[in-house]
Amino acid sequence: MSIGLLLSLTIVLAIAVFTSWTGKAAMAAPIDATAAHERIVLGMGCFWGAEKRLAALPGVVATSVGYAGGERENPSYYQVLADERRPTVRNHAEVVQVTFDPGQISLAQILATFWENHDPTQGNRQGNDIGTNYRSAIYFTAPAQQKVAEMTRATYQTALTAAGFGKITTEIAALTQFYPAEPEHQQYLVRNPSGYCGLGGIGVKFPTAVKSTPPSTASSAAAVQVTDLSRAQQLIVFASIQCSYCAQFDRDIAANWAGTVPIITTTSTQLPDGWTLAQPLWATPTVVLFRDATEVARFTGYQGQPAAFWRWLGEQLLTPEEQHIAYQHGTERPFTGNLLDQHTPGTYIDPLTGAALFRSDSKFNSGSGWPSFFQPINGAVTLHEDESHGMKRTEVRSASSGIHLGHVFNDGPAPTGQRYCINSHVLRFIPDQLTPAAE
Repeated sequence: MSIGLLLSLTIVLAIAVFTSWTGKAAMAAPIDATAAHERIVLGMGCFWGAEKRLAALPGVVATSVGYAGGERENPSYYQVLADERRPTVRNHAEVVQVTFDPGQISLAQILATFWENHDPTQGNRQGNDIGTNYRSAIYFTAPAQQKVAEMTRATYQTALTAAGFGKITTEIAALTQFYPAEPEHQQYLVRNPSGYCGLGGIGVKFPTAVKSTPPSTASSAAAVQVTDLSRAQQLIVFASIQCSYCAQFDRDIAANWAGTVPIITTTSTQLPDGWTLAQPLWATPTVVLFRDATEVARFTGYQGQPAAFWRWLGEQLLTPEEQHIAYQHGTERPFTGNLLDQHTPGTYIDPLTGAALFRSDSKFNSGSGWPSFFQPINGAVTLHEDESHGMKRTEVRSASSGIHLGHVFNDGPAPTGQRYCINSHVLRFIPDQLTPAAE
């Protein structure tokens, strides 16, 4: 057999092996996604390990490694390495083109794996691999993908910040061109199981159950009924089966709900006619606030931090003046609060959680210009040292929501000798004839 014929057969065999391995000749995939499949291009550092992780996801139908985000046309592997030494050239990133079936896996699920399996805070490097060609990147192929990318980035940033990590540096941009890498780089770790893979996450989980919840799970449940909803103002928790954070949200917040806005939890995404979401749901749990049957705000990414949820809700329900008191330790002007002269028997509650704070039978006229109480309901408030404005005082906060209520002083009447000086703007009053008397 001639050397030329042997070489030709070798090339044909190599192409056949590669096509069989991908099952779809992924390198030839066009940039325009088909009606059945979508594509996203992701940079996570060394593309060998990135491809192995992404290809393993159920619903991913093809992957191909390559180069994107740079200036050079039709680059090779060694040209990309060389361009890294040319500071005037915008270099390509090593990337993986992921083709997936959105009926089997959502883009949010893919991006949850993306975020968890590399360090998106390192800038132009990934582990020991240093250079702009190893940058973290998401190159989207449709405007809807950009929104999901930015939302998942915000969600993961919350988790990273809580864990003590810095800002995400991931580049998010529209894909201009994907250049497939050489055949020897495709599915490299499948053919070389002990090959180098400088890729790994930083141990911070994506803070929703989106990774394990197929898109159809929620929509398969019974639709929300209009009779269950308050059109004027309503909170809906969109949850899913086998969602640990959904269960935790229920335990922490929803199960004992006493808030001033009604709330329901559903595993369906089907709303009654006339009720509208501002954008598609992409993760669970997602809490959506509706006014006049229209979404006005949402909270996505609960991870066992009730304070973050209550702060979000406060920003939706409280007026600017109320927020100033609740979150910036503000004080209303004396003798201006609407509850100063309230003497009807009843309960003063937290405006967000609905938790009982003070009873009317502990209220007295202190002459200070603010509602004053000689004691709170047991366990309703927490006390904190406050040395602001050159004074030493004791701050009073709501134990349930954490909002600032006022201060406590030791110049009150018997039997406690204390004066809880509280701002009307961060209280709500419920007369006894509207609710059972507090114990």
